[in-house]
Order: sequence, then structure tokens, then C-alpha cells
Amino acid sequence: MTDDRTPTTDPPAGTRPPADRPPAPPADRATTPGPPAGRPAPLSVAPPPAPRRPAVPPRHPTDRRRPDRIAGRITRGGDGPCYGLVTDDGHEYALHGPGLGTVATGSTVLVTVDPAATPAACGPGTPVGVVRISVVR
Repeated sequence: MTDDRTPTTDPPAGTRPPADRPPAPPADRATTPGPPAGRPAPLSVAPPPAPRRPAVPPRHPTDRRRPDRIAGRITRGGDGPCYGLVTDDGHEYALHGPGLGTVATGSTVLVTVDPAATPAACGPGTPVGVVRISVVR
């Protein structure tokens, strides 16, 4: 027995959808999107937040350079033991390293230096002793 205040689960007579069309979702589900049946809900529908720009620059360099490495272009090459090198910022070095082989003028190199070694006078530039020269190109 039902009265006007008791809800029923059946739609009123004459408002049923045809048998060939599925019934419409309830009104409360029609306005809230959700995952299709049988699929998990997505983690987030919003894109991740963009990283913020720092308010002040960092106090220390973020890319620390090794003090025993120098990169640059060979200006005085040959069989050694003396070589000349100029870095991208224009600093000139006089490299000294016996037994390192032939390095062509104009080569871009990465040099491992020995700050404790007393270098020989090899021309203009800051004198440094060389442990290894690696030709980059």
C-alpha cells in the first residue's frame, strides 16, 4: 500500500521507455560525470600545476664545476709537452703534460689538470699541469 508521500521505484504508468532503448540514468547521475561502468576513475581530470618561477635567484650555482677540469679549444697544438688552450670565456691557459700525444690545433678538448703539479713555462696564459687531454671534436 502506497500513498502520495511514499516514493516508488517504478515510473508512473505511461512513462516507461520503449524496450529497444535503454532507460535514461537517474537525474542525479546525469549531471555528475563519472567513469564508464567497469572502468576505474581517472587519477585527476585537471592538468598538473606548472612549476613556479623562483622569487630570487639561487645563492650558489646549480651546476657545480670540477676545479680540476677545463674545456676549450687548442690554440697551440702539436706533439707536446706544451699546448695552448682558450676557454669559451676567453681565458688562456698554457698546458704542460709530457707523454700526452699529439693534439691538433683547433680541437675542442676537455682537460684534467693537476693543481698540485708545478707546471713548466709553456708560453702565454695561466700555467697548469695536465693529467689527461680528451678530444671532444
